[in-house]
Amino acid sequence: MLFLIPNLLAPNTQRQVLTEYVLETIKSISHFVVEDVRNARRYISSLRLGLKIEDLHFYEIGKHSSFENLEKVLKLLEKGENVGLISEAGCPAVADPGAMVVAWCQQKDIRVVPMVGASSILLALIASGLNGQNFAFQGYLPIDKKEREEKIKYLEKLATEKKQTQIFIETPFRNDSLLESLLQTCQSHTLLCIAANITAPDEWIKTKSIDYWRKNKPTLQKIPCVFLLASNT
Repeated sequence: MLFLIPNLLAPNTQRQVLTEYVLETIKSISHFVVEDVRNARRYISSLRLGLKIEDLHFYEIGKHSSFENLEKVLKLLEKGENVGLISEAGCPAVADPGAMVVAWCQQKDIRVVPMVGASSILLALIASGLNGQNFAFQGYLPIDKKEREEKIKYLEKLATEKKQTQIFIETPFRNDSLLESLLQTCQSHTLLCIAANITAPDEWIKTKSIDYWRKNKPTLQKIPCVFLLASNT
C-alpha cells in the first residue's frame, strides 16, 4: 500500500495536527518517498517514535532527482511493500511531485491510503468566510510579472462571473511581489484573504477588500501563505 502521510505546516505542532493512526503508521514503514531527504529525516526524528533513522530508506522525487529513484519505489510497491509518501508540508500529492506516484498506483490497482492531516488550502478556505461550495485551487501563479498580472485578471473574472473562490499559493520569498501584483491589478472591491503561518502560534487569517489591503499592506516575506480571491458582489 501507498500511505499518504501528512507533514506539519508549522514547527512543533505534532500534537495539534497528527493523529495516533498517522504516528503508528510511520512506525510501521521503512520506505519513504520524499522531496528532500534531509527534511524528511528531520521531520521523522522530531516525532520521537523510537525509530532509527539510519534503518529507514528514502527515495527523492523532487525537481532534481532521477527517475531511477521512482522505479525503485514502484518495484517495492509491486512486490507488496508498504511505502509512505511525505510532502514537504501539509498533505501530499497536492501541488506536490508525489502525485505521479499516486497516479501510477491507481493505474496498477495498488491501494492508496490518504491520511488525516493539516491542509493549508482547506484550513484557509474554511476560515476565510468565502464561498466554500464553489472554489478552485490554482496552485502557483506565473513568476513573470506580466504573465502573473494577466493570470490575476483572469482569476478575478472567474471569481466574479462564477462566484467561485480562487485559491493559490506562492514560494514564501515571492509573497510580497505576488501581493503587490494583486493590489495593482484587482478591483478595489474584490475580496482577498491572506492566510499566514497556518497552525503556528502567530497564525493570522484575514479577509478584506483590495482597497483595505492597499492601505494596510502587510510584509509577508518568508512567511508561508495561502491567498484566496473572491467577488464582493
